[in-house]
Amino acid sequence: MEETRIFDLLNRYKTKFPNKKDVFSAKENGKWVSYSTDDYIQYANYFSYSLLEMGFEKGDKIATVSNNRPEWNFVDMGMGQIGVVHVPIYPTISESEYEHILKHSEAKIIIVSDEELYKKIKPIADQIESVKEVYTFNKINGAKNWKEIIESGKKLEGPEMRGKVKLRKDSIEKDDLATIIYTSGTTGLPKGVMLSHWNFMYQVKYIDDMLRVSSKDRALSFLPLCHVLERIGGYTWQYRGLGIYYAESTDKIAENIKEIKPQVFITVPRLLERIYDKIIGIGKDLEGKKKDLFFWAVDLGLQYKDHGNGFVYLAKLKLANMLIFKKWREALGGNVKMIISGGAALQPRLARIFWSAGIPIHEGYGLTETAPVIAVNRFEYPELMFGTVGPQLGGEQQIKIAEDGEILFKGPNLMLGYYKDPEQTKEAIDEDGWFHTGDIGEIIDGVALKITDRKKEIFKLSTGKYVAPQVVENIFKESFFIEQLMVVGENEKFAGALISPNFEFLHDWCHKKNIHYRENMDLIEDPQVIERYQEELDSCNQQLGKTEQIKKFQLVCEEWTPEGGELSPTLKLKRKFVKQKYKKRLDQIYPV
Repeated sequence: MEETRIFDLLNRYKTKFPNKKDVFSAKENGKWVSYSTDDYIQYANYFSYSLLEMGFEKGDKIATVSNNRPEWNFVDMGMGQIGVVHVPIYPTISESEYEHILKHSEAKIIIVSDEELYKKIKPIADQIESVKEVYTFNKINGAKNWKEIIESGKKLEGPEMRGKVKLRKDSIEKDDLATIIYTSGTTGLPKGVMLSHWNFMYQVKYIDDMLRVSSKDRALSFLPLCHVLERIGGYTWQYRGLGIYYAESTDKIAENIKEIKPQVFITVPRLLERIYDKIIGIGKDLEGKKKDLFFWAVDLGLQYKDHGNGFVYLAKLKLANMLIFKKWREALGGNVKMIISGGAALQPRLARIFWSAGIPIHEGYGLTETAPVIAVNRFEYPELMFGTVGPQLGGEQQIKIAEDGEILFKGPNLMLGYYKDPEQTKEAIDEDGWFHTGDIGEIIDGVALKITDRKKEIFKLSTGKYVAPQVVENIFKESFFIEQLMVVGENEKFAGALISPNFEFLHDWCHKKNIHYRENMDLIEDPQVIERYQEELDSCNQQLGKTEQIKKFQLVCEEWTPEGGELSPTLKLKRKFVKQKYKKRLDQIYPV
């Protein structure tokens, strides 16, 4: 039987992986606790039974606001197999965004993970007519727990209820609405992207074809499950029968990697940049021949090509792997067969050096609206090209580059539309069915897609010349001194930049230079620090055309985060917010 609906994965487990003991695992009270195939199916069924008894109909909505955990999957499948629409929401958004999403989606039930989220969301939910109840995954005094729904379902177990669920399942078509994912958005209110069962399941088979992992392997999960990339990853790992292990938190990723030694995980480039920076930092602390050997290996790795490396180079690389890169792999648990990177552009140098170290990184591209995969790098040239996002995923997908350079897309994984917003849907999908991604790109050698910028983010200087900010930002973010950078200059004579420093690296540098400071505000005003950043900019500017070069900059004393509002939950710059927040700094770059 072909799996065309998300909940068909449960039947696949029953037939292909009936005895799997670690379908999902997470830490509870400091110990890893695993859930089996039987556990998964039972919890999903009990949840379905209860919802039917409560009167839930096809198309009704339930929202979850949670960290990654096995229970998320139990309720996801429990909703799916009776046609209830899952609305997963980021745990890090603002109260006004929660209010908008909960009202707009008309969610009847909300399930939150912990006490902090319960206290934040319960008062909002109490003001929304559609919301009947707020449940929690963790046990919290005075709050209804999700296990109450499970226990009610357990009591309903029997031929009659199983028959009701079967009838509902049989009525669900592959193109029926499965979920509404609200785009985190860098401007305005989030839009509700409607995705069907088939939007996901169509891709699962094609992603599965490129995997080099088996049902005996483990996947580590730490990107939010409400992020469409982690979600499609989760469904694909389930299709292949991998054990899925949920990291305790972003702070514990390194520790959890060493504990479970995963073969695969999905990440965003920023995390890979941090891993690389830490490794280089360790190398800089070495002395003598050890340090020389370390940086010989790094320099060698940075020369790695996606094809045609040659016998002499590969012989040197073999030695570098034995002496240096072996330790890099051990730092990632020692078993990694593939890492999938998405959500933002990956610096080509990172792809080169990790591949040279025997750590394959597959950069891909997609959007929430495409559920999400449009293209992804495989294992061998020409389906692996550094600096690109690889060939299209496959099958009936089509990619076209418009006259203005915008990437257009058609395929079975294209969304049903924006919820309650036919106008925005018409704007995004033209009369011929092409989805306008808003990204600028090109096809390299007729095979691989290369992204150059966001169409809406490209701006014009007063000289009439255009600047593509993402291209410039990615070059500057290769500096160890820079954590985040935003290029500015629309309608001005030149391009400038706001820079959020890598404070950890900057503090170390100041210590070595005997620069004294009390807080970050002192640092960003220090003449020696400003001079050092000017040197970094001068170096990076050499890689850019005259128009794109950063002529003036301002340092800011905060790290940019989703919590601070400078970044979206998917770590994209919220440019409008940043401009408003640092207006005084911008006035120093462009005095009135």
